[in-house]
Amino acid sequence: MTTPIFGSVLTVAVPVTDQDAAKALFESLGLKTTFDRELQPGFRWLELSLPGGATTLSLVKSGSELPAGIDTGVRLATPDARAAHATLTELGLAVGELLAWETAPLMFSFRDPDGNRFYVTETGAR
Repeated sequence: MTTPIFGSVLTVAVPVTDQDAAKALFESLGLKTTFDRELQPGFRWLELSLPGGATTLSLVKSGSELPAGIDTGVRLATPDARAAHATLTELGLAVGELLAWETAPLMFSFRDPDGNRFYVTETGAR
């Protein structure tokens, strides 16, 4: 058996055009800012985490080499997909259809104001 090289996913970077606006949105969704500093002139590193979560979401400034409007591949867990769907809709975000398949948990996707796509999946029993 080979010894693993990696132990966990530390952070996932998502490009955004306005770090302050993105920070405010994700804080309103329950994430907490854990790091926010300008590491060098013009380069701000901003990380947020969910309660009890080890992996952070880093909101990095978009640019020509790192455009916003991507499919992040980020899957967020929620105990109540219907309530999450309603909340994100009320916030005016582009929210996809709530998928209620018999063979899978409730799930949907949404896009942040920059067009970045995130996925939401209900955890626990239905």
